[in-house]
Amino acid sequence: MTSSELWTRETADRYDAEETETSSAAVLGPTVDFLAELAGTGRALEFAIGTGRVGVPLRARGVPVVGIELSEHMAAVLRRKTDEETLPVVIGDMATTVVPGGFALVYLVYNTISNLLTQDEQVECFRNAARHLEPGGRFVVELGVPPLRFLPPGQSAVPFDVSERHCGFDTFDLVEQVLVSHHFTRDGDDGRYRRDASRHRYAWPAELDLMARIAGLELERRVADWDGAPFAQDSAKHVSVWRKPS
Repeated sequence: MTSSELWTRETADRYDAEETETSSAAVLGPTVDFLAELAGTGRALEFAIGTGRVGVPLRARGVPVVGIELSEHMAAVLRRKTDEETLPVVIGDMATTVVPGGFALVYLVYNTISNLLTQDEQVECFRNAARHLEPGGRFVVELGVPPLRFLPPGQSAVPFDVSERHCGFDTFDLVEQVLVSHHFTRDGDDGRYRRDASRHRYAWPAELDLMARIAGLELERRVADWDGAPFAQDSAKHVSVWRKPS
């Protein structure tokens, strides 16, 4: 078991309803295009596949997909969408769980590597990806750039969403390199809000590159989004591709 927090049944059951924007065609289209091109005719392994937001449409594109997922509740939601033969899922953590066979692509989307709360575990995640990759295969990570430039002296919180039904902000522990993501979500029309919080270890792109080198992978490409926009100093996130040498 890693330090990742387990998603509960209640969180899993409402996950898709709360992720309608990231599940839209505008978001998933470029994501699936990007991953399918890298997979080619080979197999893909998704670390922390969750409810299958990306894995299910990638499989529908014709790419054989296998998933690893820590939360049985999240995997149960995925199983409502497709059967085990079509998209196998192994219950386990993404840093140490091994599934049979080799893969042309291993991928980890939507900031999920930050669920591993120690640097050692994140390094092991890279090693696990390299372990599964065939020579010439790629490991893809989508991760936000830590928004520390928004922190004035003495402040530890940064809002990321303020809307009618949701208020979200991150608080930072700059020593431990950990952020806590706080969510206040309005569930109904009675004015009451549900509070949730999750911990994450943020990492800089250069730190991930060093983790990749430790795992024997080489940086091939880094862009700002799934559409391939150039990664720049003001980019809010990156999609990075590391290659296992042939």
